[in-house]
Amino acid sequence: MTLHEIISDGLSVVNAEHESHTLSERARRHLWMQVSRMGSYSESSEIPVIVRGEGVYVFDARGNRYFDGLSGLFTNQIGHGRHDIAQAAATQIDEMAYFPLWTYAHPRAIELAERLANLAPGDLNRVFFTTGGGDAVESAWKLARQYHRLRGDTDRYKVISRDIAYHGTTMGALTITSIESYRTPFEPLVPGAVKVPNTNQYRTPVFANDADAFGMWSAMQIEEAILREGAETVAAVFLEPVQNAGGCFTPPPGYFQEVRKICDRHGVLLVSDEVICAFGRLGTWFGGQKYDYVPDIITCAKGLTSGYAPLGAMIVSDRIAEPFMHGDTSFVHGFTFAGHPVSCAVALKNLDIMRDEKVLENVRANEQYFHDGLESLKDLPIVGDIRGTGYFWGIELVKDQGTKASFEGDEAERLLRGQISPELFRRGLICRSDDRGDPVVQLAPPLISTREDIDFMVGTLREVFDGALERI
Repeated sequence: MTLHEIISDGLSVVNAEHESHTLSERARRHLWMQVSRMGSYSESSEIPVIVRGEGVYVFDARGNRYFDGLSGLFTNQIGHGRHDIAQAAATQIDEMAYFPLWTYAHPRAIELAERLANLAPGDLNRVFFTTGGGDAVESAWKLARQYHRLRGDTDRYKVISRDIAYHGTTMGALTITSIESYRTPFEPLVPGAVKVPNTNQYRTPVFANDADAFGMWSAMQIEEAILREGAETVAAVFLEPVQNAGGCFTPPPGYFQEVRKICDRHGVLLVSDEVICAFGRLGTWFGGQKYDYVPDIITCAKGLTSGYAPLGAMIVSDRIAEPFMHGDTSFVHGFTFAGHPVSCAVALKNLDIMRDEKVLENVRANEQYFHDGLESLKDLPIVGDIRGTGYFWGIELVKDQGTKASFEGDEAERLLRGQISPELFRRGLICRSDDRGDPVVQLAPPLISTREDIDFMVGTLREVFDGALERI
């Protein structure tokens, strides 16, 4: 290397560091980040600034490369930097950048609604667009309440959801959410929230070694809640196919089939919240297809556009939509940017890519390999449970494998935020260290990830987990 090249490289590094520091300072001064501890960014610590994405990687302002092991936020199915997606957006902007779906329709919304209806199970043929997942959940609860009211069931307003579950942060969706630290600052919330146990078999007090019995017991908790509240007061049950918060709780055998029967028996709507689980995350277009059940409503977002544009949707069965299809009745609800033409064009191209490049097939081909790699970590004393499916996994961390003793309070804080998260990031892996429940590290990489990528994730976790108990 010549002296000129050495000097040029050195200047490039200095310039990158200066730009990174400048961006961080500007962010510290003006940017209020989402669900973030703003006080944790001291004057001496920089806010990470991600500036570019390419495939399964993202790059920060200093030029460092990171494997995107969380797909942004369980969102990017097809990888970053797709020029064909950018072209689809540009073409739509040239044709028509925006028009609302209030009273009018536009071609891209029509095409996407038809596409989603064809992909969805059963008779879920009506698509109501939103701007994201929380909006879709909010819409579903409002729809359930108005649906019952139109049928004369004016007392049905309550909603049942599971412990620790996350369903969004708008006031209605937050009421359905079951994470106390998210709820408490905004109480009193919307009346009518009822909570039941989740499907965490690793820590269940009953039937820990009998999956079938645990599935039946878990489902019956929902029926007991309906009967306790009075079936005539319950509008809907909201469940994720695989529960995210708490760390990828999969359903036990027979669970959703029994829940479907319970909801039908009591006239309660079953809402499948698939904001994370839809569009290939579990290896199927919709999570209900993975577990063989047909809900009354599906809420979705994230992977619908792979994060290239904001969009969500509520997909509704013909039966639930029917009372709204006559006379002067309307669902008096909507969003200015719902079904935005550019977002719909992006979603259509995203779905084309997923179909043509066999993205779902890639998930199904590799999910057992992913599982087996993570299971191999159980020789480390800190690894308690491995759970999940498809490209959606959680690793629960414990102080003692035999007793399942967990980390709490300051210990959990030091483990996750003081040690594991920064060390994973330093080694080039972005994932999620989550203490909404017992400490869990979550992985949800882009659905195009290969077995080599899985090996990198598993190997990096092994390096960081090894000896972690001694270091806290």
